[in-house]
Amino acid sequence: MNAPMEKSDLRPAVTVRRLCDSLPAGDSTPVFLVDCNLIPADPRRTEGIVVADGGKDYIRELLRAGAPRVFIGEAALLDGTLVETLAAEFGGGRIGLHVPLRRMQVNWSMDAVSNADFRVMTPSVCEPSWEILRADGARSGTHAAWWIGEMFTRGASSALLRVDMTDDADLNILAGLTERWGERLWLAPLADPAPDFAAWVELGGARRLAAPEAMLQNDSYLAALASGPDFGLPNEGTG
Repeated sequence: MNAPMEKSDLRPAVTVRRLCDSLPAGDSTPVFLVDCNLIPADPRRTEGIVVADGGKDYIRELLRAGAPRVFIGEAALLDGTLVETLAAEFGGGRIGLHVPLRRMQVNWSMDAVSNADFRVMTPSVCEPSWEILRADGARSGTHAAWWIGEMFTRGASSALLRVDMTDDADLNILAGLTERWGERLWLAPLADPAPDFAAWVELGGARRLAAPEAMLQNDSYLAALASGPDFGLPNEGTG
């Protein structure tokens, strides 16, 4: 008879990366480097460089300097051709998306056209969804799932989603995205100092996480994941 499965046996394989402002000294583990407008001495040590609001020329500099991947933020949001242009020039495997998110606001309007007998209030969105934020945190009104799909078709290989889960609706949104794109998505907190990473993984289906060093040390669930075999793997190429 087979031995009963322990809870740890059921834990899905999850890759964990540090989210850093600078490259850790003496540690060759790939990290997400949040760009500070400085090209690191060895950008190949990164999982990718996050460029929240840098322009096309600077992104090209990072790629030419050897960054394995650049996660482009507001520049891709403002220029719909940027991802396609850079993917053609450097290869799609090196182009990622940096996508800060929050719940899309629902606006109501009076619909007096679709039914001549009576007027009804109709919502701007029919189900909970996320919208993309500008680099300064302002709402863009851009539907996240639609935009990510568009950028993937134009050559982006992966996306780093920065979001705070506030309720079950957020987890349901996440589950829909991970079902659609799986390991092409990295998940990281936006501002929440104590995210429920267990819910992200077990209910939202997240399989790739990024978090600041303090969270890696202080969150027991995240620390357990980070100590597993998927923490510290070399760059996976197309991410």
